[in-house]
Amino acid sequence: GPMYYMEYGLKDRLGKHAKTLAVVFASAAVLCSLGTGNMAQSNSMTDVLNTSYGTSHLLAGLVITGFVLLIVVGGLKRIAQVTSRLVPFMAVIYFIAAITVIILNYDKIGSSFYLIFHDAFTGSAATGGFVGSAFILTLTMGVRRGLFSNEAGQGSAPMAHAAAKTPYPLREGMVASLEPFIDTIFICTLTALVIIMTGAWESGVAGVGMTVIAFETGLAKISLGYLAPHIISFGLLLFAFSTIISWSYYGSRAANYLFGERAIKPYYYLYSLFVFFGSIWGLDLVWSFVDMVITFMTIPNLIAILLLTPVIKKEVKDYFGTDQWKS
Repeated sequence: GPMYYMEYGLKDRLGKHAKTLAVVFASAAVLCSLGTGNMAQSNSMTDVLNTSYGTSHLLAGLVITGFVLLIVVGGLKRIAQVTSRLVPFMAVIYFIAAITVIILNYDKIGSSFYLIFHDAFTGSAATGGFVGSAFILTLTMGVRRGLFSNEAGQGSAPMAHAAAKTPYPLREGMVASLEPFIDTIFICTLTALVIIMTGAWESGVAGVGMTVIAFETGLAKISLGYLAPHIISFGLLLFAFSTIISWSYYGSRAANYLFGERAIKPYYYLYSLFVFFGSIWGLDLVWSFVDMVITFMTIPNLIAILLLTPVIKKEVKDYFGTDQWKS
């Protein structure tokens, strides 16, 4: 993970400060695992269960926390394996549903994009109508939510990709770079268009409830609106739960770096506790915590990437200087 390329990759340039940077990153990664990959996900899961089926946040939170404990502490990996296999299937279902809604409302595509760009740079996008603040507000919120969604530059993905076995690190890096592109350009853009085209953004409902309303309204044109809560609920539950399990790994690697293997099991218990907190806390409180910890994790990683630019350039030159990139 990043803490290792900070400590060892920057040792010649930063000396003892390389270790300091790595410790700062690892500490932030532990905090971020409790927010980005944990509380935000469990909050969305309980929210969609409450919106679609009326399940109480407390009950849903207890059940989700129980499953997380079984996997990360109890070692019941079977649940995680089944979830990971179902995620691609649900992604296809979600994609088809979104495309269907967009096709049914094709006449609103132009006006939807106009609304996005118009409100991004005018006073209507800013609190209090101050035109100058509109751009800053939009940019800030876009960076926050974009970073939360695709994790580009945050330093979480390298922990997973570091486990890959490849003679060329750049090849794995190129594969990793596709992730934020697919997430942002395809999934997030499709969701935004569905929400705008159906008018769900004006419903007054926040969070995942807005998405449910959008798909209900859009699919109602072909009498399939009743499927929307089930598509969104099942899909989000799978996506969010798999994210929780993934981030438990990221956080455990950071905890192991800081305190050794003895810290992993206590970390897992703490992680599971925060799953429950995220389930019952309010949306605004959860997002405030998430926005704060993402920043603490991203800044050290971006500093390291900039300082390691000569190494990256060498890897690019070495890789494209061979015929391996053609295969």
